[in-house]
Amino acid sequence: MKEIVLEVRDLVKTFILDGAPLNAVDHVSFQVHSGEFVALVGPSGSGKTTLLSILAALLTQSSGEVFIDGQQLSAMGESERVKLRRSRIGFTFQSNNLIPYLTAQENVEFMLRLNGTLGKVNRLRAEELLARLGLEDRLRSLPAQMSGGQQQRVAIARALIHNPAVVLADEPTASLDTERAFQVVQTFAALIHENQRAGIMVTHDLRMCKYVDRVLQMRDGKLVNECKTRIEIEALARGEH
Repeated sequence: MKEIVLEVRDLVKTFILDGAPLNAVDHVSFQVHSGEFVALVGPSGSGKTTLLSILAALLTQSSGEVFIDGQQLSAMGESERVKLRRSRIGFTFQSNNLIPYLTAQENVEFMLRLNGTLGKVNRLRAEELLARLGLEDRLRSLPAQMSGGQQQRVAIARALIHNPAVVLADEPTASLDTERAFQVVQTFAALIHENQRAGIMVTHDLRMCKYVDRVLQMRDGKLVNECKTRIEIEALARGEH
């Protein structure tokens, strides 16, 4: 039995909209094990990004619990949450949030600097990871010198470089063409499996689901379906589900 790395218990996030409460995340529960890559899908406004922000310790829940590597997020103070985000969570946003005056390699190495682990071995790992994502000729390029797709791949490398327990990706293929999107998600999945991380990817492109181990479908803040067999996942990826 693989270790449970991420556990969500009866999670609720309530916002007040026009004076009335709205559950953007509505009593959601699930687990993600080491070496498991999960896709989170659903229509716009279904609560996917809100849920991901809570899992990234960027947003606090209204009720329920989240455990990352056995650590309970609601029991942490803000400084502890910052430390957890920096050391145990990798996150890529729809906007890549690269530092404009750092090169591709320096942007990836930035996470290592924050954690005090930037040495010769990890510098080499950063180069190898960028090369694996097809950026071996862009190591010294600034973000402004790269396409949107190249910038997004740098952001993915940055999310993985510090060996986080949990890797969260919000629409990582949004700025990629179809061929490159498949390549990136396939590599993303391979790295999660090889390094025994727990990965969650929010995506609107169901074709990308063929590279994941499980699919969670959201609607109106709730988890409404789970695809966990290869037959179900591949049917969903073909648009047959």
